[in-house]
Amino acid sequence: MRTVRSDLLALGVTPGDTVLLHSSMKSLGYVVGGVQAVVQAFLDALGPTGTLVVPTQTGDNSDPAGWRNPPVPEEWWPVIRSQSPGYDPAVTPSRWMGLLPETVRTWPGAVRSAHPWLSFAAIGAHAETVTGGHRLDDALGEDSPLGALYRLDGKVLLLGVGHDSNTSLHLGEWRQESPPRGPHGASIRRADGTSEWVTWTDVLEKEDDFEELGAAFEAAGGVTFGQVGSATARLMPQRAAVDFATAWIAANRR
Repeated sequence: MRTVRSDLLALGVTPGDTVLLHSSMKSLGYVVGGVQAVVQAFLDALGPTGTLVVPTQTGDNSDPAGWRNPPVPEEWWPVIRSQSPGYDPAVTPSRWMGLLPETVRTWPGAVRSAHPWLSFAAIGAHAETVTGGHRLDDALGEDSPLGALYRLDGKVLLLGVGHDSNTSLHLGEWRQESPPRGPHGASIRRADGTSEWVTWTDVLEKEDDFEELGAAFEAAGGVTFGQVGSATARLMPQRAAVDFATAWIAANRR
């Protein structure tokens, strides 16, 4: 745990930072105490005035009409919509996010945003600020945790993962003049405990060019590289990454 903490501080994580972490636990190699020790090391490095943020997305709580990996038969769609349990920030597990986000999500004092598909969880001084007000129709925009992180001048840490996991780059999509928009759906939990399938319209996110975008940002000197445990770590100011992404997408996407 002391090694992870010292590696984070050497990389440029400082007490009081608000850090959005995207991670691969296995990339760290062997850590005494496992994932619990890693989360504690982050909290120790950030200190009582810092905040740790992780994505806690629930990709399976989305409209089956859009599923591609794998697709499901169309006759299943109404069954999935009617029988999916409603999203509950306190109960619903994240899917395909990894061990670290799930551990943060269930950590004492963690707060999770209300979006039923693209939620985030946070621990620390700004946890409520980061996760509050996460609207259905602004999943990764100004009123999302990404927008809050931007206003807080936070940082992004890619720990053993690439820019294809760098969710903050999506804020650059939301900031385009006329981003493509489309329908979305998910199951939510009502106050009386029942589930309801809801639909809304939002930006259609895309990340198949994020590695190229991230490489360009790195070439421009926007990323600090280091080692945390056995993992390659990339630390960057989120504002700079989002501003670069906004301009890059405008110039390179058609």
